[in-house]
Amino acid sequence: MSEDLLTEAKDGVLVITINRPDAKNAMNKAAAEGIAAALDRLDAEDDLRVAVLTGAGGTFCSGMDLKGFLRGETPFVEGRGFGGLTQKGPAKPIIAAVEGYALAGGLELMISCDLVVANSGAKFGIPEVKRGLAAAAGGLMKLPDQIPHKVAMELALTGEFIDAARAYELGLVNRVTDGSAMDGAMELAQAISANGPLAVKISKQIIEESRGWSLESRWDEQAKLTPLVFASEDAREGAAAFAEKRAPNWKGK
Repeated sequence: MSEDLLTEAKDGVLVITINRPDAKNAMNKAAAEGIAAALDRLDAEDDLRVAVLTGAGGTFCSGMDLKGFLRGETPFVEGRGFGGLTQKGPAKPIIAAVEGYALAGGLELMISCDLVVANSGAKFGIPEVKRGLAAAAGGLMKLPDQIPHKVAMELALTGEFIDAARAYELGLVNRVTDGSAMDGAMELAQAISANGPLAVKISKQIIEESRGWSLESRWDEQAKLTPLVFASEDAREGAAAFAEKRAPNWKGK
């Protein structure tokens, strides 16, 4: 894996770090491929429960590496999209830990994560129009699903930024911290990883997929997935642990 992308496993959490601080963590091909490989690892290894995506040096990601773009390099991974994430994320949860700027493709990476923890000084925006470009890595499609339509329109058409307080108010960010966003994200990740991994995975799947289910079919669609949870060894273990007043020993099956 390239030095532009670092990974470290910590107590069931896979920390994925964009490591291009001198370029404000602008996304290049090597970092995108590294993220895609890390997400494959996350879903393949049973002892990994959650991922945290962050950036080195006090910036999350400033978007696409425009110098690389001028050289003809595109930081897209087939099947995964921009940054190895925006088109298809992992089956397991992924949290964005945002310090500094999450702009353009950086914001699109962030909103492709399931949860977001941001430092109070973070800034967010899709300023592509200021460079004659468009937020085509999912921002124009996903942002209106996550914040009010007219606010998404304003951000897309003006290219202006919002701060962490406003992002939290809009529901774009789950938690804002005065300290390290990574510390807050790890706290959230540990809260998730303490739960039944199969139940977490299926819960995420239902929340994501149900947006496309019709009112007539949604109960039938959910019924295809929930038996996997209720018939699992983990379901029996959770009930036994509750009755015996002990911590559960999850197996993920």
